Amino acid sequence: MKRNLTGAALAVCAGMAAHAQQAESASGAALRWLDKVSGVTTEIKMAIGQTMEMGRLEVTLSDCRFPSEDPSSDAYAHLTVSDPEDGRTIFAGWMIASSPALSALDDPRYDIWVQRCISN
Repeated sequence: MKRNLTGAALAVCAGMAAHAQQAESASGAALRWLDKVSGVTTEIKMAIGQTMEMGRLEVTLSDCRFPSEDPSSDAYAHLTVSDPEDGRTIFAGWMIASSPALSALDDPRYDIWVQRCISN
């Protein structure tokens, strides 16, 4: 399911563009995984280009970026989440660690969100 950006989200993006920072790419990302049925959360570390099975989903990390000026301040990860059973892509886009609800996975059982970028 693709989501349209609302006026509020566009205003946030416009504000972010006005204060644009230089970003660097990391070699991986730390994600938090929640199974809403069992209540179990797990931290997952992934490398750029890696695909992992999480429950019934497949998650691929394409990129993780962080501000050059302050690497610990935020993380932006590009993820693709698909359900191999029915071939659907249920999320494809950037997740932002400081604003997980801005671009969130919409799945009845699982939640995934970005914690931080990992650099070697």
